[in-house]
Order: sequence, then structure tokens, then C-alpha cells
Amino acid sequence: MGGFYWLYGLWGIAMVAVFIMAIRLSYRVEARSPELKNTSGLPRNAMWFHVVTNTGVARDEETQALRWKMNRLFLVNVAGFVLLGASLLLSREAG
Repeated sequence: MGGFYWLYGLWGIAMVAVFIMAIRLSYRVEARSPELKNTSGLPRNAMWFHVVTNTGVARDEETQALRWKMNRLFLVNVAGFVLLGASLLLSREAG
């Protein structure tokens, strides 16, 4: 188990990087969608839940393509954490 700590660390860093890429895409989709556009001038959190559920998102092809790319990145992130959990569970049972 001890020899895999570096692998789990790299895995975690990769998952954080994928999550950041998805959030950046969410901001791009929001900027292209009039209902989600931030007009206050103040920074705010990404409205990724709205983008995932397609609530208030512009319907043009390019925006929808960005949204689907973001959804795939979130799915990769979820799958990565499921695989990490399964790996930890299996290593605990083996040792």
C-alpha cells in the first residue's frame, strides 16, 4: 500500500486538473448564454449546475458543444473518483 501513495497523489492532481478544466468551460458557456451572463461586475461562483442541466443555456450549436464537453469532463471526474475508491477498497481487502 505504501508504494502507491505517489500514484494516488498524481491521480488526485489529475482529478483536480480535470475539474478545473470543466469549471473553466462552464464560465465560457455562461458568457455565451444571456440568462447566465454575469452582468453585476462582481466575481461569482460558476453556475455549473445550470450548465449541466441545460437551464438558461444558449441553444446555439457551439455553446451546446462546449456544454457537452464540460459534461464529459465532469463524468471523467466522477469516474476517476469511483475508480480511486474501488482501488482503495481492493487494496484494503488484499492487505
